[in-house]
Amino acid sequence: MPFTQFLDERAMPAPDPALAEEAQRLAVIERFELEALGDDPELQAIVEFAARLCNSPVSILTLLEADRQRFIARTGLDERETAREVAFCNYTLGRADLLEVPDAPADPRFADNPLVTGAPGVRYYAGQPLVTREGASLGTLCVIDTQVHGEPLNDLQRDGLQVLANAAMRRLEARRASRHARRIIAEREERLLRMIEGVPQIAWSADNLGNFDYFNRRWQEVTGAQAPKLAEDWRPFIHPDDATAVFDEWYACFTQGREFEGEYRLLQADGSWSWVLSRAVPVAANAGEPARWFGTLTDIDEVRGALEQRDVLSRELAHRIKNLFAVVIGLASLKARQAPDHAAFADELVATLRALSRAHEFVRPGDGLAQDSLHGLLDMLFLPYAGADGTPRIVTEGADCPVGSRAATPLALVFHELATNAAKYGALATDGGAVALSIADRGDALALTWRESGGPAVEDSGHRGFGSRLLEMSVTGQLQGSIERQFLPHGLVAELTVAKAALVD
Repeated sequence: MPFTQFLDERAMPAPDPALAEEAQRLAVIERFELEALGDDPELQAIVEFAARLCNSPVSILTLLEADRQRFIARTGLDERETAREVAFCNYTLGRADLLEVPDAPADPRFADNPLVTGAPGVRYYAGQPLVTREGASLGTLCVIDTQVHGEPLNDLQRDGLQVLANAAMRRLEARRASRHARRIIAEREERLLRMIEGVPQIAWSADNLGNFDYFNRRWQEVTGAQAPKLAEDWRPFIHPDDATAVFDEWYACFTQGREFEGEYRLLQADGSWSWVLSRAVPVAANAGEPARWFGTLTDIDEVRGALEQRDVLSRELAHRIKNLFAVVIGLASLKARQAPDHAAFADELVATLRALSRAHEFVRPGDGLAQDSLHGLLDMLFLPYAGADGTPRIVTEGADCPVGSRAATPLALVFHELATNAAKYGALATDGGAVALSIADRGDALALTWRESGGPAVEDSGHRGFGSRLLEMSVTGQLQGSIERQFLPHGLVAELTVAKAALVD
């Protein structure tokens, strides 16, 4: 790249006439915050090299303020400022090119200047304007001599002074951008801190070694104690019955760098214990770097108490419903014995009630069952159809899905209907018959295929009794799905599709 092109590409912009008004120019200068600029090594190196380059004893980086000309870097001069009205650099305002004064006493603009007629006796001046990226004139990078220069600066010196001025301006622009960025960061941090201090949760942070370096004031308000410094300092504030599990999980999460979540009782300032939800996440600025930890403690004591009360009520209600099933089944059995002509209907009614009772047992709250899935519910429903040796005759395979309380009843009705029909007319009516129920995951839905084998040949009579209508209504209405049945020589094949959302509640 030619050197002239290099200079053009890195040159400062030309002064903007719109910023020629003094008030606007001074407003730009104020945004640079140069009053806080101390002795800058980079700027000092620039003025020292400029003096050597131009064979002058003095070089200054000047800033033209309202009432003074301030020197933000200088060499060969003790003063740090001069009055604005005597500054040679005033004549550089509004221009982008070098101003050179080879013989100041002979120049009408400067002949009567006190800096010429008195100390320090300026005879030579050359100043390269400093222009901001907005186009405002700041001052100059200038060289000064007390001797007249018979020859003007050569091209190398002029280009060199321009390069140095550009470098000085980039340094000042970078400093402005850096200070602006730091101020924005500080303001955001201040806003974030005010927000964190105002939230009802306890908030904290820790370094990658697990040393706590921040707690908001909520910690002291809740516990009445000084904030812990290490994880073990936290132990006295955690209920003894919870501490072991909490610390085991915390240390495992900390070691593996994964999120922590736990519930425990936290010691309060009045000596009581209150349930809290504790969460912590590791955050690394860049991949592979040690992570800092940020966490919160949320008071869940009232919520937990309300949930416990609801669970007590739910268990009591479930117990009463269980008793109600038993009473209704008992009454139906009693009436069947009193009216033998209706025994078949009563037996079917009792079987249906027992299936619904088993479904209720499966999903009722607080029953202590580990099963809470579709497979678990189906296994319970199909238990009465097992062989004499306990071998299942209805085998369920494939995908699984959680089951909520609302879905349990229609599921029980659907598969009770299929199973009882198989026991009466289909595969389960013979000793060698069996049913395979396969479940496939279809994204938002499950596809269930009921396939009978080993039973008598079946035909579609075309009749749709109450059981068939109930089956279809349960699938399409409550389970948001569909059902298709095929009566094949080897047995019934029923294909059901149900929405996962309907199963989960």
